[in-house]
Amino acid sequence: MTATRPEPAGESFAELLGGRRAALDATLGPLAFGIAFVAGDRSIEWGAGAAVAVTVVIGVWRVLRGDKLGAVLVGLLGVVVAALIALYTDRPEAFFLIRIATNAASALAWAVSIVLRWPLLGVVVGGVLGQRSSWRRDPALLRAYSRASWIWVMQYVVRLAVWLPLAWAGQTEALAFSFVALTWPVVAACLAVSWYVMRRSLPEDHPGLRHPVIKTAPAEV
Repeated sequence: MTATRPEPAGESFAELLGGRRAALDATLGPLAFGIAFVAGDRSIEWGAGAAVAVTVVIGVWRVLRGDKLGAVLVGLLGVVVAALIALYTDRPEAFFLIRIATNAASALAWAVSIVLRWPLLGVVVGGVLGQRSSWRRDPALLRAYSRASWIWVMQYVVRLAVWLPLAWAGQTEALAFSFVALTWPVVAACLAVSWYVMRRSLPEDHPGLRHPVIKTAPAEV
């Protein structure tokens, strides 16, 4: 009997977990803030205005291309709130606090999900495949999703390790450009590495993500 390897799921990972395109869009607001901040002689007003303007343009383009208006508005709201925080506190580095906080919350949520044996990677991919929680009754899949989910925890930890010291030191320009370096390239790498971990964690004879081998109880991770 020839072993069946797991189906390629890179596109599913990218779509469900934000994806490369969404991650790229998310970097443009902070990048615009940093460039306008420097060009405007360290003007928070310039930086905030540029970030909001760029996000609006991207949002309109996305809606015209068929993206959901709700998702676009959420992204715009985040940038507007970040701009208001920076303007209210008169601290340019405060523009990045919301994104730093969401990364900290995400790291905690992913880690807790693994400890509780409900790894978020399995929840998300299982959801798009219409499996609900059936993947949890497959010991091999549960183990693979748990191991791969640690990759997502690490991406958030790496960002925090860079961003928190820069924010504390008030290094606005470095923060802006590190947001670009540590967002879409890291997401792309995370998608690839987590899928590699998934493939390596599943037995050779496992039928793949779409075909959980149902057991009576979840496996120990």
